Amino acid sequence: MKKNWIYNDNVDTDVIIPARYLNCSDNGELKKHCMEDIDKSFSTNVKEGDFIIAGYNFGCGSSREHAPLAIKLSGIKAVIAKSFARIFYRNAINIGLVIIENDEIQKDVKENDEIEIDIEKGIIFNKTQNKNYHFKPYPKEIQKLVEVGGLVEYTKTILNK
Repeated sequence: MKKNWIYNDNVDTDVIIPARYLNCSDNGELKKHCMEDIDKSFSTNVKEGDFIIAGYNFGCGSSREHAPLAIKLSGIKAVIAKSFARIFYRNAINIGLVIIENDEIQKDVKENDEIEIDIEKGIIFNKTQNKNYHFKPYPKEIQKLVEVGGLVEYTKTILNK
């Protein structure tokens, strides 16, 4: 069963991936330590396709790309937050991590609610509660970038044309 990992405001990059692991280039190690300073159970219990639901200013703090990368490596399908730190937002897009700004779902969603997202239409559907939430869809170019796995893969597709 998919799970929603629910966090409050101001989740900074130091708790997403602690600084003591920034010299690590092993993806398995980054995944293993994701969120450990805020949620000890995250890395051992997160499953492919889970969601992170958070408050305002998610990804604040330093501009390390390791933070969205650790989340993506953990199998998180998308991070849905009231707002994101701008550098985190761009780093997430650059590596192909889906991030969505919505300031309504946090007040309703429960840990085990089943949710789906439609990136093109800008809809989050909480199947458990039979409720829709809307967000501004990505521009088509950004949708394509995220679909192919980030900026590096997107660039490869352009160069191979």
